[in-house]
Amino acid sequence: MQLKTLIVDDEPVARKILREELETIEDIEIVGEADNGTEALDKIAACRPDLVLLDLQMPGMSGLDVVRKLKHGPSMPVIVIVTAYDKYALQAFDAGAVDYLLKPVGQDRLAEAVERARRVTGREAAEKVAQLQELGEPAEGPRTRRIVGRVGEEYFLLSADEIYAFQAEGDLVWIVTAKRRYLATQTLKVLQERLKSTSFRRIHRNALLNVDHVRKMSALSSQRWLITLSNDQEFIASKRQARNVRQLLNW
Repeated sequence: MQLKTLIVDDEPVARKILREELETIEDIEIVGEADNGTEALDKIAACRPDLVLLDLQMPGMSGLDVVRKLKHGPSMPVIVIVTAYDKYALQAFDAGAVDYLLKPVGQDRLAEAVERARRVTGREAAEKVAQLQELGEPAEGPRTRRIVGRVGEEYFLLSADEIYAFQAEGDLVWIVTAKRRYLATQTLKVLQERLKSTSFRRIHRNALLNVDHVRKMSALSSQRWLITLSNDQEFIASKRQARNVRQLLNW
C-alpha cells in the first residue's frame, strides 16, 4: 500500500532533495509540498497524508506548533521531523513526532524513518482492534511509554518494552537493548520516575532494570545478588536496593 507523504520545508532546495530521496523508496506517494506551517495544516487537511516530513524552523508557525495543533485534530499523520537543529528532539517527541532526522539526511536514515512510519500508521493496529471487537475482547490497553535514545547525531524513539536496562556511567546514562546501546537524554532519576508504574526496578544507584528481561538471579550473599538479563549482561544489586531485588522474586 502506498504511503501518502507530504514534504514541509521553507527551503525549496531542501524540499527538492527530500523528494528525490523519497522517489528511490518503494511505495511512497508524494501528495504535495508546503513551505510554511499554515500551508502545511491546510494541505494535511486536504490531502490526508499518512506521513509528513516536517521542518522545524519556518517563518510564522514552527514545525512544533504544527505538530501540537495536529494533536488536537480528528486525525494525525505520522510526523517525522527533518531539521538542522539537534536541541529540539525531546520537545518534538513529546509533541508527537515518531522520528527526528538531522540535515543533511542520509538515504539509509531516511529509509529507516519511512519504515518506522509504516509500522505506526495505525493500519495494523486498526485491523487488530477490529478482530478483538469481533471476539468481544477489549481493544484498548495501557499506553506504551516512549524513551528517546541517541547514537551520534541521530535520535531514536524506543518502546519501553524493548529496553533491557538503563546504566549510568558518570554523567552519562546508557540505554541497553538487545542489539545496541543508546545514550539517554534524561537522568536515571528522571527515567525512574517516568517508569515507576512499569516493570522497571532500581537495583543499584547506577542501574535500572526491566524485570521482563531478567533471566537469572544468583545470591552472592544475604543481601547481594547477581542479576543476568536475557542478553547475558550482568548487574550486581547493591545492599541498599536489596528490598527491590527481593520483590523481583515475587514479580
